[in-house]
Amino acid sequence: MLLPRPMSALSPQLLVAAAQQTLGMGKRRSPPRAACLHLAGEVLAVVRGLKPALLYDCNCAGASELQNYLEELQGLGFLTQGLHILEIGGNSLIVSLEHVCQHLEQVLLGSIAFVDVSSSQPHPSVCSLDQLQDLKALTAEIITHLQGLQRDLSLAVSCSSLGSSDWNLCTVFGILLGYPVPYTFHLNQGDDNCLALTPLRVFTAQISWLLGQPPVLLYSFSVPDSLFPALRDILNTWEKDLRTRCRTQNDFADLSISSEIVTLPAVAL
Repeated sequence: MLLPRPMSALSPQLLVAAAQQTLGMGKRRSPPRAACLHLAGEVLAVVRGLKPALLYDCNCAGASELQNYLEELQGLGFLTQGLHILEIGGNSLIVSLEHVCQHLEQVLLGSIAFVDVSSSQPHPSVCSLDQLQDLKALTAEIITHLQGLQRDLSLAVSCSSLGSSDWNLCTVFGILLGYPVPYTFHLNQGDDNCLALTPLRVFTAQISWLLGQPPVLLYSFSVPDSLFPALRDILNTWEKDLRTRCRTQNDFADLSISSEIVTLPAVAL
C-alpha cells in the first residue's frame, strides 16, 4: 500500500505537472494550473467520501488518459486507494466504488427527491423515485454493475462503461454526483423545460484545501424557490450528512454552504 504524503510536503507544482503531462497529450490543450489543482482537490474529495463522483470536463481527455493521471497521483503518494473511471454517453466520471455504491443504495431507499421540469407542465413539481419506475430500475442496474466491479480490486485504477442511448443523462449524472434534488424530465419532449423565468435557489458547497488556493467546489445545484419549503427536509438532511462526513477527515476544512436566488430567461440542463 502506498503511504500518504503529508500535504505540506507535496508541492502543488507536482499536482499540476501530473495533470498537464497526462491529460494534455497530443492535440489536447493542457489544463491551466488552477484547473489542475482544483481537479486534484475534487479527486481527493471523492476518495474521502465528500462526494460520490466527479464529472471530468477540463478538456477532451478520455478514460485512458484519466487512468494515467490517477496512476500518476498514486505514484506521488497523493492517493492511497483505487478509483474507478465510469464512462457513460461519452462522458467520464471518477468514482470511489465503495462510496458511490453506498450513495446509490441510499438513493434507492428514498434519500433524495426529484424535480420534474418537463416542458409539458406549467410549473416544476416534486416527485419521488417510486414515481419514476424506469429511473429506479436504471439506478438498480448501475448499482449492480458497480458492485460487480468491487469484487475485483486488483487494479489500482479500473475502467468500465455503460450503454446510455435512452437514458436521461441529466438525471443520471445528478444522482451520481450526489445532488439531493436532481432534475428530471420526459425525454420524448426534447430538451425543453419549464424553468425559464423561474426563480431558482442555487446551492453551492465549497471547502478549503491548499493554503493560498481557492476552495474546492464540492457541489453546485439548484431547486425552484417555490418548491424549497417542500424540499427543506431533504436539503437539511443532505447538509447535515455532508458536514458529518467533513468531520471524519483531515485533508479539508472550513466547509461553506451558501445559496442565492437567480432568475434566468432560459435554463439549459
